[in-house]
Amino acid sequence: MAEQQSRYLALDVFRGMTICFMIIVNSPGSWDIAYGPLLHAPWHGFTPTDLVFPSFLFAVGNAMAFVMHKFENQPNSLFWKKTLKRTFLIFLFGYLMYWFPFFREAEGGGLNFSEIRPWSTTRIPGVLQRIALCYFFASVILHFGSKKFALWFSVFALLAYWIISYAFGDYTLAGNAALKLDLWLMGEGHLYHGEGVAFDPEGLLSTLPAIVNVIAGYFAGDFIRRLGNNYETISKLMIAGAVLILVALTWDMAFPINKKLWTSSFVLLTVGLDLIILPVLIYIIEIYHARKWTYFFVVFGRNPLFIYLLSEVLLISLYIIPVGEKRVPQWLNDDVFGSFASPVNASFLFAFFFMLTNWLVGYILDRKKIYIKV
Repeated sequence: MAEQQSRYLALDVFRGMTICFMIIVNSPGSWDIAYGPLLHAPWHGFTPTDLVFPSFLFAVGNAMAFVMHKFENQPNSLFWKKTLKRTFLIFLFGYLMYWFPFFREAEGGGLNFSEIRPWSTTRIPGVLQRIALCYFFASVILHFGSKKFALWFSVFALLAYWIISYAFGDYTLAGNAALKLDLWLMGEGHLYHGEGVAFDPEGLLSTLPAIVNVIAGYFAGDFIRRLGNNYETISKLMIAGAVLILVALTWDMAFPINKKLWTSSFVLLTVGLDLIILPVLIYIIEIYHARKWTYFFVVFGRNPLFIYLLSEVLLISLYIIPVGEKRVPQWLNDDVFGSFASPVNASFLFAFFFMLTNWLVGYILDRKKIYIKV
């Protein structure tokens, strides 16, 4: 078991780094000010933060490469039972997040449980919901289809999304085809409004190309599982990554790289970057044997979904707790970190402190050998 864990340590670190960065970018001390690389691109374009979510999907595919083969000699009923259960629970957790903490503060103090957000204005899509759907469809494709079929599906999905996006809309916030489908299926009340209008970056149509991030992660994980951690693995993964990045940058001229639309060029760019980052980690960890620094990220990688969900719940909970006329995050940002750091540095320090708080929970779980799986 120890040899197996050592052999795939780079994958655990990759997954952990993704969760670590995801928590930092999701929890600045102030959304009004933050370092540019920690913000998403306003529309077309790309920042390091835009790599976080697709890398998590890529990591989901990595993990699938080590478990999917276990279903080969099992009845399909077992596959459906486990896949549907996991999909349902991840989707449900994501959906319930919009109602958390299941009460509102009443005027004059106290709690009001009668003014919880109604279903008619509760967002249906979301980060965990997209993870659930991508996991489900990728699992079905890889279980019932061959690797060749999965590859051709990926090509079809990326091309089909491009054609649909071009034929039924444009690449603007208000006129894109993904928004039109989401409005028709769910209506404005069930979509994200953070862009100033009803538009969901995790909508249904844009989930189609996102499935490819999971399938690509599966191919990478399966390749590493079969060939092992060696120079051949590193070189082939990096060549594949470089080719995909080149194709993405070329495609960008016709179908712009856009995280919020999850364009096909965005998929190829993020998969390409992941195929560069992962072999670099393999070289550092498995060939150069520099491993002392890895445990910090392994803590995140061993309970990834739980720690991500914990970070969301904990941050919402902190915003409920008052400190004078402020809430805990505002107080920490303004009065603690802001007492000695500039506003932008204080915002980052809060995010870093909050990430470490979640790491501490993960560390305690790991020391107790508690691994929470959905």
